[in-house]
Amino acid sequence: MGMKGKHSKGLKGHPKTWRQEVTHNWPLYVLVLPSIILAVIFCYIPMGGLVMAFQNYKPWLGIRGSEFIGMENFKQIFMFKESYQAIINTLIIAVAKIICGLVVPIVMALLLNEVRHAGLKKGIQTLVYLPHFLSWITVAGMLRDILGLDGIVNSFLQKLGVDPIFFLGEAGMFRQIVVISDVWKGFGFGMIVYLAAISNIDQNLYEAAEMDGANRWQQTIHITLTGILPMIIVMATLSLGNVLNAGFDQVFNLYSPLTYSTGDIIDTYVYRQSLVNGQYSFGTAVGLFKSGVGLLLTAVAYKLAYKFAGYRIF
Repeated sequence: MGMKGKHSKGLKGHPKTWRQEVTHNWPLYVLVLPSIILAVIFCYIPMGGLVMAFQNYKPWLGIRGSEFIGMENFKQIFMFKESYQAIINTLIIAVAKIICGLVVPIVMALLLNEVRHAGLKKGIQTLVYLPHFLSWITVAGMLRDILGLDGIVNSFLQKLGVDPIFFLGEAGMFRQIVVISDVWKGFGFGMIVYLAAISNIDQNLYEAAEMDGANRWQQTIHITLTGILPMIIVMATLSLGNVLNAGFDQVFNLYSPLTYSTGDIIDTYVYRQSLVNGQYSFGTAVGLFKSGVGLLLTAVAYKLAYKFAGYRIF
């Protein structure tokens, strides 16, 4: 009997019970136990506080003593101009990030795949991957230094006779800065994913295409791009779950009251309403609304990924 049979069946060939499974693999369960405990404490127990979304929560009364008002907080989400604008901003920024976050890594992976010098290829790959490890606090500090009134960009513009521009204080520029900086920080990781997919393509296909007279552009379109299409579908469908996730860390470290009109997203709006303004019930309702839509979109994304690319995690 092979190893698979030993682990999946008992002595008489029957499937193991949960008690036999735990007894046989108890070291693995002990190893994962701390992670389970932390997940329960910090992820599942706090979910009890979601009941505040259906209450007129008062801190001095607590959850048990606060008045239950049903769906009133959810009705107010689309009644307030600020919350409605936050949803619109989130959709615009998130969709732009998803599109650019797919196109740029694919293009860069295709271009880097054409580099024949191994050392140069690895150097470029490492260089563009490094920003992925930087925190948004670090990146925000860099952007403030570069785009500030006395930053590098404005210093160059002044030499050209152009008045300084407060880029991070201009509402009309804020979304573009957010999207571009997000792509710069994260496209290296996506590029590596696509390069890994390209490396799995049968090299005999390129040789056959070359014998048939196909040039490098035709080989890229009909072989390389077609070969990584399943991975593109997987990455695109899985990113649907992030439609309402525009990046709290990034926006929170970059925005200001001057850019609320175009930069305030659901997460930062919830933060301000709950922790700054003390509207705990309304902030919880907005956050629960976002989580519910995100869960639905994630389920749809996994369904699409399985249907079109055969990808599944369960």
